[in-house]
Amino acid sequence: MNPASARLAHDVGSRALAWLHAHREYGTLDRLIDSYLGEDADAYKALGETALAASLVLRGGLAGAADLERARDLLDFGWAQLGEGSLLYERLLRHPLHTDPLELYLPFARAGYRYPPLDRLLAHTRTLPSVHAVEMLPNRRLAIANALRVTGFDDGGRTTDWAALARATWLGNTPEPWNIDWITGYTVTHTVFHLTDWGALPDGLPKNLAGYVANWLPVWTNVWAEIGQWDLMVELMIVGACLPEPQITTDAWQRLAGLQHDDGLVPRDGEPVEEDPARRFHAHQHPTVVAAVAGTLALMRTLDTPRPA
Repeated sequence: MNPASARLAHDVGSRALAWLHAHREYGTLDRLIDSYLGEDADAYKALGETALAASLVLRGGLAGAADLERARDLLDFGWAQLGEGSLLYERLLRHPLHTDPLELYLPFARAGYRYPPLDRLLAHTRTLPSVHAVEMLPNRRLAIANALRVTGFDDGGRTTDWAALARATWLGNTPEPWNIDWITGYTVTHTVFHLTDWGALPDGLPKNLAGYVANWLPVWTNVWAEIGQWDLMVELMIVGACLPEPQITTDAWQRLAGLQHDDGLVPRDGEPVEEDPARRFHAHQHPTVVAAVAGTLALMRTLDTPRPA
């Protein structure tokens, strides 16, 4: 990654983080707390995504003082929204087969936020056969395995067969790359994210998969860029930063910088962006999170200093 690309990645990521910070109140859990203890995990979605981006900024430690402060503010805000972990505890207590309390705990635990009652409950639920037998897509099993690894509930990795988990995914079968579709594209990106813990462990991606992705990633990225699916395009840019030999190109960063709005928002696709602030947030918060993550990981891998979880 040349200096010009590094500057673009820094600027795009910094502006995205600033936008998330400025609009964080739109992610407030503003309904009755009991509504978040039911079946629907979508209420946590914006909080969890923003917390992930902020935790990776702090993990990398490469941002400027203002961005580090914004990242900590975002985590403090999200943690307060979750009752400093008590809401996650109550949800897991009522729904021990749900995975979202553990997954949402991950970015906070990564940054040093812990809730001891939740720790004890997670340690207990991980011993239950019913929890291990829950049926889910293979890339989702990887998400849980990485969440357990980061939060410290994976028994030191002694019983986690990462190779088997990888082989069970679409990517793990290295199928015909031209048969990838939109939703499969997302499963591929997340398979890479979880195997490498968002670029911190690039060698966690098996060599045959790393070679397959390295060959086809430019094609996939260009396909979704051409049809204006910016959200998936930027997720694929993150994949490039997670590879053992990272793919971080000036062209991709120039394209993303050109798409980003002056206030830091990154649109999800080629459709017009809403003017209402709340609707703008809910429609485009995710691609803006993805842009913040992409900038963070591009800089981290440029210096070749992947940090442990």
